[in-house]
Amino acid sequence: MCRQVLCAAFARGRITAMRRTVAEHAAYEGLTGRHLEDFVLAVNEITTNAVLHGGGHGRLRLWSHGGRLWCEVTDEGPGLPTGWMGGIRAPAGHDFRGRGLWLTSMLCDHIMVVSGPAGTTVTFAAVGE
Repeated sequence: MCRQVLCAAFARGRITAMRRTVAEHAAYEGLTGRHLEDFVLAVNEITTNAVLHGGGHGRLRLWSHGGRLWCEVTDEGPGLPTGWMGGIRAPAGHDFRGRGLWLTSMLCDHIMVVSGPAGTTVTFAAVGE
């Protein structure tokens, strides 16, 4: 059974508040310790990407399904750059930008990225206890 946990809009200047809200909901859904921290960090990375690269705002949805907490972040930006092939790799060298998708893929399960000229949607699940 799929159960909606949270559906909210976010924008520049509201990422910190969104991170706190996600942490509260994720804890209520049973995430604890490192799993909770990793999930909240991944949500922060992807919502920050949406703000910086996806038009300055987006929508976040959390739901519980199959014993996991899932997150979907959608923006209305121009999509990922031409030539992006869907491979989620660590950025080269000491570049501190471009690590959000890679970090999320390391911290969470079942990451899926769908992107086009009307925006990008990133979906992922918290690692189970």
